[in-house]
Amino acid sequence: METIIQFVQTEKNNATENLVKDKLENLSERYDWLIRADVFFKEEKGTYGKGKICDIRLSCPGPRIFASSNEDSFENAVAETIRDLEVQLKKRKSEMRSHK
Repeated sequence: METIIQFVQTEKNNATENLVKDKLENLSERYDWLIRADVFFKEEKGTYGKGKICDIRLSCPGPRIFASSNEDSFENAVAETIRDLEVQLKKRKSEMRSHK
């Protein structure tokens, strides 16, 4: 699976980039029909507590799968977004099997 990571109006963070690559690699091993992942890290200035946003868009057969989360750190945002994606991927996989 091809992975494209962008940091929008925030500094690049190699640790966060490696974390998201590892998590997406695990997803790609379980769901071999994933084609591409677009990851966007954004930071909202002036918010108290939260403000670190992780958006992930997965290209796969059928409509794209998208998840986003706003947490207090990029690491927590990645974890929450990946959990949301796993729920959607499980549902997509069950739908794919029922049509065969």
